[in-house]
Amino acid sequence: MIDISSWLKDFLAALDTAFADRVFFVGLQGSYARGEATDASDIDTVVILDELSAADIQKYGEMLDTLPHRELICGFLSGKNELWIWEPSDLFQFYRDTKPIRGSLDGLLPLIDGAAVDRAIKIGACNIYHGCVHNMLHEKSTEILLGLYKSASFAVQAIVFRKTGEYYAGLTDLLSVADDGEKTIIETFIQFKKGEAVDFAEASADLFDWVKKYI
Repeated sequence: MIDISSWLKDFLAALDTAFADRVFFVGLQGSYARGEATDASDIDTVVILDELSAADIQKYGEMLDTLPHRELICGFLSGKNELWIWEPSDLFQFYRDTKPIRGSLDGLLPLIDGAAVDRAIKIGACNIYHGCVHNMLHEKSTEILLGLYKSASFAVQAIVFRKTGEYYAGLTDLLSVADDGEKTIIETFIQFKKGEAVDFAEASADLFDWVKKYI
């Protein structure tokens, strides 16, 4: 598995060479941020510059091409001003799932109030509902169903946060505090992630019945 600490040193050095003092924030998301990475895990980086132009995007891409494990690098690149006027419901997950490496995103917190979290739950539920119905009728894809369960796990994180005021990034911790309905969703998602067999029709019905409550 990748030594993420060593990789980040190379990443930060390349970033400083490319953008110098224009870097406002650097963070890490995903399995490496949670300490759950495997050999196949993506490296989800977050980079916020003072501002972002099309030329900057190209320059950043060229920088990434010089780094090891380029095929695994993904993530979020933005200018600071755009992030501060972003849809607040999107910022809830973004802020909570980002592990700071350099700088801070705490200035976003006043934007992420209870209404923003409620909106994140509602929008997520509507998208899952539509995706679930479409997949059951047309695609009938286990891969799509896995993606829908992943989205549902994000919704559960927001639901639990609204109930408890605590954010649980790891699935095991989330499972320990979720209500029975949410536990079924997380348990099935864990099965998917482990590569265990999941009954498509049953899992689809469970997800559909669950998500209706949050529309």
